[in-house]
Amino acid sequence: MSRVRTGRRIYYNVFSYVYDAFVNLHARRDAGDTRNFLVEMADPEGKTHPAILDICCGTGAVIAAFANRYPESVTVGYDFSRGMLCKAQNKQESRKTTLIEGDAAALPFADESFDVVTCSHALYELKRRTRQTALREMKRIIRPKGAILLMEHEVPHHPLIKILFNIRMMSMGSADALEFVKGGLDPFRRIFPNVSLCHSPTGKSKLIVCRKHS
Repeated sequence: MSRVRTGRRIYYNVFSYVYDAFVNLHARRDAGDTRNFLVEMADPEGKTHPAILDICCGTGAVIAAFANRYPESVTVGYDFSRGMLCKAQNKQESRKTTLIEGDAAALPFADESFDVVTCSHALYELKRRTRQTALREMKRIIRPKGAILLMEHEVPHHPLIKILFNIRMMSMGSADALEFVKGGLDPFRRIFPNVSLCHSPTGKSKLIVCRKHS
């Protein structure tokens, strides 16, 4: 893992102690609405027991929502921050989920292992080459009829919030973070033949759905 990624991991290990409180303060009920939207949009082709992986799972809110929706399924939360995973493990709602520490650009899973792969508000933090590698890894592990759901921030319209948003993007340590968020579907279409876009009910996030076959 690069020095930058190691630094980010240390940052998130520390941030894990206040992460949930920060999300609750920053997003309030929007976080729950966005999470529920993501779960609803997954639609695993009629499968009642889909295998589901949430990459960059943080403290486990998204994968816990999937586990509650599909209690008999294999649900896996994956993150490079041990601190985040420890916080997830301590939550009662994570008892149905397997939590694994690792790098998004080197997934330790066999080809075509999952019906649903998600990654929420995290890809923009990766450098371009690492991000592309992570997307190729997602393509490798998704099943032929499966779906990869990638939630990313929308650029705010309010002038002050937009300035703060741009500062946040510039602070991520990845020079192209803002370019990626603004870049539309091109980074995904370079890898996936089937890419579609929709928006969360709040309008604050966009959902990119990628499939390995057209």
